[in-house]
Amino acid sequence: MTHDSVRELVFLRSGRLAWRERAAPRLAEPGDAIVRPFLAGRCDGDTLPLHRPVSRALQAGMALGLVDPIVGTICGKIPFQGPFPIGHECVAEVVAVGPGVRHIRAGQTVVVPWAVSCGTCPRCLAGLTSKCATTTRATLAAYGFGAAGGPWGGMITDQIRVPHADHMLVPVPDGVPPLRVAAAGDNLADAWRTVVPPLTQRPGGTVLILGGGAKSIGLYAAGLAAAHDAATVHYLDDDPGRRQIAEALGAEARPLAGTTRGAYDVVVEATSRAPGLRRALTATAPGGVCTAVGYYLAAGTRIPLMHMYATDITLRVGVSHARATLPDLLEFVHRTGFPAERVTTLLADWNDAPSAYTAKTTKVILRRPRLTEQE
Repeated sequence: MTHDSVRELVFLRSGRLAWRERAAPRLAEPGDAIVRPFLAGRCDGDTLPLHRPVSRALQAGMALGLVDPIVGTICGKIPFQGPFPIGHECVAEVVAVGPGVRHIRAGQTVVVPWAVSCGTCPRCLAGLTSKCATTTRATLAAYGFGAAGGPWGGMITDQIRVPHADHMLVPVPDGVPPLRVAAAGDNLADAWRTVVPPLTQRPGGTVLILGGGAKSIGLYAAGLAAAHDAATVHYLDDDPGRRQIAEALGAEARPLAGTTRGAYDVVVEATSRAPGLRRALTATAPGGVCTAVGYYLAAGTRIPLMHMYATDITLRVGVSHARATLPDLLEFVHRTGFPAERVTTLLADWNDAPSAYTAKTTKVILRRPRLTEQE
């Protein structure tokens, strides 16, 4: 590898990743920054292609009308077909900034959101930063999704280019251990939106989380709900290890097969399965809100619409707008010391990424020394 190239982690096919070289990123616009990730988290969604050979099955499903065609606009006509750079959660050091950058400086530690946004278009100003009208050419503009997400590459690499750096890059507050917010660029922010805004509108509300699909998101949500004084936080999951983590974060945990106790003001559906979605909706109290954070790939997923009508339930489904959430999330972590790192089940060396990133565990974080630690 030369000074004109960098190493990045590439998804080849299910269960197989490898390091590859590519041209080093450069400042292309005055508002750009170059950053060096030193912590990278594995998004719950990445486990779909990592642990199952889904590419051809999803392609066939779309052709037969069994899989929603929107999948192709996010993940390609042959979804998750390798090779493509993978990874879209990171904490990084700023290496260089363009002449138009005013608020971010070299040497800062920053969270990089998973979706690329400008910060000035009407959608961004409305908080819809993952649907930015400036950067989005198809369905998403994002790191780590392959060509369908744009030319941004993945975050498990020596360096990445970040456009609109003054907007995109969010400094980690002094005193916050970077490992604590390693997932803030996606999964931790995703969990925040499922429980914190609904509980703000329903102080002391009851919370139910159905876990096991979006593995870390469900756990982060459980901890955040408890930390925001929910009257009850019930976490259901068949994995005893995750139940133990949920209990440590302040939730009451039981197997997923257990019965729900009445109706809940706030429900998080993290099984990523249609039966879980229907169960979540029927467990939502009148006037409550249910947020689904999983992938529901099948065309025509059934939901109990008349039940929702009769009980005045709100269902929220959609990509998370991490950049819009990050200031409040990071301030909360700074103020309270919320121990999000307890969700991490594998902290691995950066150089071991090809094997570690495929591990069948709840939350993988890759780590390497910062530049200042190497001096």
